[in-house]
Amino acid sequence: MIFAFLVLIAAVAQLLGAQQSSSTPSASAHDATVPGPVHSNITYGMAGGETLLLDIFEPANNSGKSRPAVVLVHGGGWTNFDKSTMRALAQFLALAGFVAVPVDYRLFHDDATRWPAQLDDVQRAVRWLRANSAKYNVDADHIGAYGHSAGAQIATLLGMMETHDNSDPALAKYSSKVQAVVDASGPTDFANGKDNDAKQFLASFLGADFATHPELWRDASPVFHVAKSNAPILIIHGTRDDMVPISQAEELNDALVKAGATVQFLRLDSDHMFFEPAVHRRLALETQAFFNRYLSPTHQ
Repeated sequence: MIFAFLVLIAAVAQLLGAQQSSSTPSASAHDATVPGPVHSNITYGMAGGETLLLDIFEPANNSGKSRPAVVLVHGGGWTNFDKSTMRALAQFLALAGFVAVPVDYRLFHDDATRWPAQLDDVQRAVRWLRANSAKYNVDADHIGAYGHSAGAQIATLLGMMETHDNSDPALAKYSSKVQAVVDASGPTDFANGKDNDAKQFLASFLGADFATHPELWRDASPVFHVAKSNAPILIIHGTRDDMVPISQAEELNDALVKAGATVQFLRLDSDHMFFEPAVHRRLALETQAFFNRYLSPTHQ
């Protein structure tokens, strides 16, 4: 059932935390072997009366050297979880030489927090990171995004769209578009769904049903923003995913290939959550390799 994870999210919350804390592999031997500084709960903005927070995991011995950064966007059906579920991957990427930045964003619970509040927040986080790049030794020209599930929908749009809400003059000159994206288990086409529970949720989340305002559903769907100019994207999806079916990933991959965009598609023998240690290890290593390639300062 398409997007069935919207009704299963509470059941996997504790499992996700346990899986990420136990099975993320160590960085390769030639990378740093000790953690660098961690800056927790940094305020990157205010929205709707909520304080927006992020964490920054720096590589060891990072002082004075600009490093590429990766913004980590958690899943949870846009209604649940927080940046803490990205902690293990952030540690892994920091050990591999990246500045890793898990971010919180407003969770949907009423009309004031419906879409695109989530995209606005994460785009703000990217621009805030660029504005503060010198302080945290970030290479502002080489920022990537990783997202899982609902977070992958947001992360993918970071590589496709420019800033949706550019009303803050302090950040107006900074781009929110990232240079590489990893989409893990992400929904890509809200308009292509048949599950009635999901349709009801999405009508509330997006502010209208599809029949009335199809443009809102399409605007939130990465597949409708495909262009040759999109950032390089690595799509990772489980062949046994019964929450977001792999057909969603296949649709995005096909559209990106047709447009001439840079895309890699990795099918893993797993489900939505990649619980198996060997599978999760491969996901992490493929993510590192992809960002090594496309966030390198020498990459054009």
